Amino acid sequence: MAAARKRRGTAARKRRERRLWGGVIAGGVGVVLLVVFWNVIWPCLVGALVLGGVVGGGWWLWRTDLSIRGGDRQWRHDEAVRAGQRTLAEVDVMTGREFEDFVVELCRRDGCTDVRRVGGSHDNGADVLGRLPDGRSMVIQCKRYAPKRKVPSREVRDLLGAKVHFKADVAIFVATTYFSGPAEKFAAENDILAVHRDHFGLWNNGASLPSLGAVTGLGQGDRRHRERWKETYG
Repeated sequence: MAAARKRRGTAARKRRERRLWGGVIAGGVGVVLLVVFWNVIWPCLVGALVLGGVVGGGWWLWRTDLSIRGGDRQWRHDEAVRAGQRTLAEVDVMTGREFEDFVVELCRRDGCTDVRRVGGSHDNGADVLGRLPDGRSMVIQCKRYAPKRKVPSREVRDLLGAKVHFKADVAIFVATTYFSGPAEKFAAENDILAVHRDHFGLWNNGASLPSLGAVTGLGQGDRRHRERWKETYG
């Protein structure tokens, strides 16, 4: 048994030596070929290294750009949410007259002309008069109500009367709260632009007054608007 183990050990050692010498010979042949054909090989090696560097650098720039763009989008989104929360909180503590003046400023910002506040004890249902950027005349009713208070339908009907009284082309009801179901329905049926709290947040954050016509009434806008409203206003 001892002799058998010795023979197996000797055979294993010889196999290891053969593999070692095979590796040495292969390496030597590789070195010789590299030296002999260096003028042909080195441009390929340099090209491969350059290509690898370009690909690696491009990938790094692409990933960096994605990261920066993603961070910028998130920052803009978060800032818009914070701005909406700040501005509505500030609006909530305004007096009725201050709110009317603020609506006048927003109208002028959006290119409306001849905008003036007419609200008072005998305002005939109008707080602001003026013209939209396209030249149509408008009459606006402003209500600075607490967020949990609903605008009743009778106040929207009063605005329709003001539209007739002032011979206005467009009637707009701007509120810091929400409209009751009947009030929203009446506004939609009579082409009254009903700007409730969510819409006002968009307007205050930069959306133009004419653009709000696409999301007012019974509709709540597209998915992006609904997500913004839900996150901003709860």
